[in-house]
Amino acid sequence: MSPKYIFVSGGVLSGLGKGVTAASIGLLLQSRGYKVTPVKCENYINIDSGLINPIEHGDPFLCEDGTEADMDMGSYEKFLGKNLGKHNFITMGQIYQEVIRKERNFEYNGEDVEAIPHVSDEIIRRIKEAGRKEEADIVIVELGGTAGEYQNALYYEASRIMKVVHKDTVVHVHVSYLPTPSHLGEPKTKPTQLSVRYLNSMGIQPDFIVCRAEKEIDKRRRERLAMFCSVDPNDVINNPDEKSAYNVPLRFKSQLFDEKILEKMGLDIKEQNVKEWENLIKRIEAAKKEIKIAIVGKYFSTGDYQLRDSYAALFDALDHAGWYLGAKIRAVWINAEQFEKQDGCNDLKDVKGIIVPIGWGERGVEGMIKAIKFSRENKIPYLGLCYGMQLAVVEFARNVANLIGANTVEVDHKTKYPVIHMNNLQKENASRRAYGGTMRLGRWDCRVAKGTISYNSYYKYPGFLDSSKNIVAERHRHRFEFNEKYAKTLAQKGLVIAGRSVVENLVEIIELPTANHPFFVGTQYHPEYKSRPLFPHPLFISFIRACMSQ
Repeated sequence: MSPKYIFVSGGVLSGLGKGVTAASIGLLLQSRGYKVTPVKCENYINIDSGLINPIEHGDPFLCEDGTEADMDMGSYEKFLGKNLGKHNFITMGQIYQEVIRKERNFEYNGEDVEAIPHVSDEIIRRIKEAGRKEEADIVIVELGGTAGEYQNALYYEASRIMKVVHKDTVVHVHVSYLPTPSHLGEPKTKPTQLSVRYLNSMGIQPDFIVCRAEKEIDKRRRERLAMFCSVDPNDVINNPDEKSAYNVPLRFKSQLFDEKILEKMGLDIKEQNVKEWENLIKRIEAAKKEIKIAIVGKYFSTGDYQLRDSYAALFDALDHAGWYLGAKIRAVWINAEQFEKQDGCNDLKDVKGIIVPIGWGERGVEGMIKAIKFSRENKIPYLGLCYGMQLAVVEFARNVANLIGANTVEVDHKTKYPVIHMNNLQKENASRRAYGGTMRLGRWDCRVAKGTISYNSYYKYPGFLDSSKNIVAERHRHRFEFNEKYAKTLAQKGLVIAGRSVVENLVEIIELPTANHPFFVGTQYHPEYKSRPLFPHPLFISFIRACMSQ
């Protein structure tokens, strides 16, 4: 049977939750026994999300195969409970690159290469290849951006061609915003009407309209949307603000959204099982004990506003672990650059745990090191992720091992004690400014030492550790590494090297002994990218448990 295709587009404004909508639809269809694979189509000319400032486009999501993708890929993995990769992520840069490669290799046989059909055909090829690769029954394609933007018009054209020319079974779901101006007090449908007109002008008639709004849309609004947008009133789906994005699948289920989609695609409505997801929602609602965690980073601000998306995977991982333990996480964002300039550490005095996450460059580094020192000296649970692990090594080298001026060469390439350095291969790449795709990326195996905090965490919470080999497979995204030259010196002063990579024997995990500190762990890898609501990551569970004991 040929795959069926669901295209999910957005209207009125960006950031509505198209990714959560697509993931929720996928979860419901998967819960009925259908094999589903998602595809995210991004508008930018970048080949991937790896070199985009997280303030510009949110936290790049790191896949198992090393793909640096849009953060919506994280939503797909969390809702569907499966690993995704390169075939699930398309950028316009990838499409143009491949079309130009084919043109240069004379694969178009001398044709004049044009946006339509050559670019649109390449988009269609990539979408169908994703379905073939996973032998999917249903491919859910999320179209980046908002209807009416010129950057994404070719994706919409590909959708139209698939339905009209290729005769594929295509269902189009349009997610749109209905604002409720405070001086009027009622949700307005006109912006969505105009958004659907944009779709109509491109030859697309949506099958469903998903209404994002502060509250539920009433019968009157549904009827107006049906009249002006040519959809059945029953195909106008409510999607009001929820306390958690994980409520959305059950909200859709209550409106028989997945059954309506299956009917339009001509597929059987099989028996459904969403019991685990219903139990998750119960745990979320039951979580009461508030735990205050400080995130000391530098990608929080965009203009005068704070941006959660810069550390989206981290916040999700904290929530997953908190819900598992019946705790509600209250994350406090601390700007490392500002914290560096403050006298004392007042911002940290009443927190139960401290995290220093991913980061790049020297800005705010001394603020992060200051927070790490405070955590170590005051025995506040600490979790360092990537840069947070590297800077924990720097702090320990300076203040415990007495290697005055120790640093990472990323910050000070002339430091006398380069406890974090760049390996020879990466030095060559950096000298050529070949930054894109040159990092240690994706899944790498790590052997964890028995008796350590990390090993005990992985062993206690199953699903991550191969106990026959003491190996975990975790995702990486970095260039700089622990300098083996200082391993013995730092170990003699009490630093525990708790994990090393299987292939290169590189340091992956550092800890402090539990005799000296209740929980102090740094990982070169990113456990946050593998955490899922139904399967929280063991290190986050152990970290939150330690915080709850404070």
